[in-house]
Amino acid sequence: MMATPIWRRFSSAIVRKRWRWLAVALVLLLALLALDRLFPLPAPGRDSPYALVVLARDGTPLRAFPDNQHVWRHAVALQQVSPLYLEALVAYEDRAFWWHPGVNPLALLRAGWQWAVNGKIVSGGSTITMQVARLIEPVPRTVAGKLRQIIRALQIECHYSKAEILNLYLNYAPMGGVLEGVEAASRAYLGKPSVRLTHAEAALLTVLPQMPSLLRPDRYPQRAQSARDKVLRRMSGRWPDAAIADALTEPVIAQTLREPLLAPLLAERLKRGAAGKAKIDTTIDAGAQATVEALLADRARTLPPRVSLAAMVLDNASMEVLAYAGSADFSDDDRFSHVDMVRAARSPGSTLKPFLYAFALDEGMIHSESLLSDTPQSFSGYQPGNFQQSFHGPVSVSEALVKSLNVPAVEVLEQLGPTRFVAMLRRGGLALEFPRGGTPNLSVILGGAGATLEDMVGAYAAFARKGLAAVPRFTPDAPKREQRMMSEGAAFIVRDILETGGPIGRAVEGQGGYRGIAWKTGTSFGFRDAWAVGVGNRYTVGVWVGRPDGTPNPGFFGANVAAPLLADIFTALPGGRAASPNPAPDSVTQEKICWPLGTRAAGTDPALCPIQRTAWTLAGAAPPTFADRLQAGTPTLTYFVDHASGLRVMPDCTAEPFAQRQTARWPASLEPWLDAGLRKNVTPPPWTPRCAQAYRPAASIKIVGLNDGEVLRRATNGAVPRARLDIRGSREDINWMVNGRLLSHQAKAGEQFVEFPAPGRYDISAFDSHGRYDRISVRVD
Repeated sequence: MMATPIWRRFSSAIVRKRWRWLAVALVLLLALLALDRLFPLPAPGRDSPYALVVLARDGTPLRAFPDNQHVWRHAVALQQVSPLYLEALVAYEDRAFWWHPGVNPLALLRAGWQWAVNGKIVSGGSTITMQVARLIEPVPRTVAGKLRQIIRALQIECHYSKAEILNLYLNYAPMGGVLEGVEAASRAYLGKPSVRLTHAEAALLTVLPQMPSLLRPDRYPQRAQSARDKVLRRMSGRWPDAAIADALTEPVIAQTLREPLLAPLLAERLKRGAAGKAKIDTTIDAGAQATVEALLADRARTLPPRVSLAAMVLDNASMEVLAYAGSADFSDDDRFSHVDMVRAARSPGSTLKPFLYAFALDEGMIHSESLLSDTPQSFSGYQPGNFQQSFHGPVSVSEALVKSLNVPAVEVLEQLGPTRFVAMLRRGGLALEFPRGGTPNLSVILGGAGATLEDMVGAYAAFARKGLAAVPRFTPDAPKREQRMMSEGAAFIVRDILETGGPIGRAVEGQGGYRGIAWKTGTSFGFRDAWAVGVGNRYTVGVWVGRPDGTPNPGFFGANVAAPLLADIFTALPGGRAASPNPAPDSVTQEKICWPLGTRAAGTDPALCPIQRTAWTLAGAAPPTFADRLQAGTPTLTYFVDHASGLRVMPDCTAEPFAQRQTARWPASLEPWLDAGLRKNVTPPPWTPRCAQAYRPAASIKIVGLNDGEVLRRATNGAVPRARLDIRGSREDINWMVNGRLLSHQAKAGEQFVEFPAPGRYDISAFDSHGRYDRISVRVD
């Protein structure tokens, strides 16, 4: 039997050793994997799950929410940091960072030798990876702690790329006080994002983590400058000598460390839905936000205690919210600073009126100069009054909207229907809130429901966006949700009325107090809420003033406290007051219309068109005036006149040739409000002598039984005052009205009893079938 060659025995031994080494390596690898599983890396920031920063659109911190150790940290990525800082950090802290496995043996040996020779630590020998290990898992500064740190560093290198490790350092490095990370330090100390650091500033923030408490630039600027200069000199050969020399002459000046606090209530709102996030990007413009907050705080100083303010600014093109102030001053607890009045449902007063007229335009019910009655009226028992406690008689839609008259608005709402009106608002994105069990009624147009400032601003934007309302967007990734609130033509007409007064107002130089803004105010019942909402070409702005607890503020109404602030905000915004003529869309035309009929002047008999007005009409519609609520009949009156004399006759009392004439009837509620000249032009001429005996009534009628201006007093036994009235000068049918409500219709003149059940003013009117009238006002104490 031949012996095995020695080379084969040697080769077998090598193979056996290799297998043993592979086995050992495999065992070690499995052991390391097992240890990695048993002792996993702590998650970065595990001790601060609620650390969060809310940022403006340009990255400016609005508000920082610290972790449970009150640490401020602003999340930042490598590409968002200045390359100067990254160069200085790697060159000064860890030159071998990009190639070592987490530990630099040479640096550790040097640190150990220096410690043995000097008896103290001269240099730590820690790499950036080792520092990250200590940041995510603090260990004691002992030999055992250092060994644990080294193991964690090796473990980190296995789990993270170099870029990810560097990014962890950028976000968690201690920077003094409650600051962590380069972005937080740059914002807090230098007032700028870390992407804009200069050479000197990059060197300063590089050295801070070495001794963050002792090198704070806001407290120890000289100490910080000395450490910074050491870094700058270390950068020789990497940075231009001229840049280093210039940086060495730059003093260290840091602003006082303070918490960022812009749009604090919006930040709180967004934080509630941001679990696990390190930052929230918003649409807020930091400059606009600071301006609005300053204006509100300044205005609050002139208001009584406990009164707050809220405002919101919306970009019309993107529907992004540029400014959001939920309270007057977040630091003033006496003014309910933590109550967000942008989201609170409050009575909007008259701010819903523009939507009512826009909907009525779209329904073909009105045009901009439709005749409405601003007189005391009763609508199924509901008797609205005006804010000024006075009435204007015949008014147009434009006048009613500009003057914010209540009775005409209720008249239009009665025609449209309150339930339908509320449904149309909801369809456009403005959902009103009613009391429990409440349903839409005529009071809704005067503030009989609740709305939020946020929803109101989003809805008002429709007047600047061709009828499209939208949900305000607070974050860049929020979807753009639009709804059709009204047609483009209706939006144009209402906006033009609010801004210029309509076609007539456009023709008057200087008409309108806030040119460039279409605005509307509102005041809730009892002076609890004062509103102003306006639109311009670029922005929609809403303002609310009041007490969040609902306490009345007598004398506070939209026009005197909210509207001036609205104008100030528009003026302060870039391009906010830019007035540019907005062309009318194709669906809108200017036409001459007639009063009192409301129809086009073109083709109408001049006798039926005593007053012409220039109106905006929509889709070619010129609807007639609403039917008379108090007196049935046709809108015209037919009568006869003698050919020769022009006096009035009837066929059965004249043998002379006569002609038939027509005149337009005015609504019965408006007849007492017509001036004498107009009444003369629109009423038939006097009777001829032959017909006078049979048909001519007395020249006027008079209410007797009470005098105009008389004051009645209730009896001590509580009996309701009662008066007996009569008419002198007419034997015709008589209509009696009290506070705009038809009390009775008498077939012929006779006595009428009127009761006064409650204290207050009572307007009593009487008119006959010939249009003659008398009116008195009495007061009951």
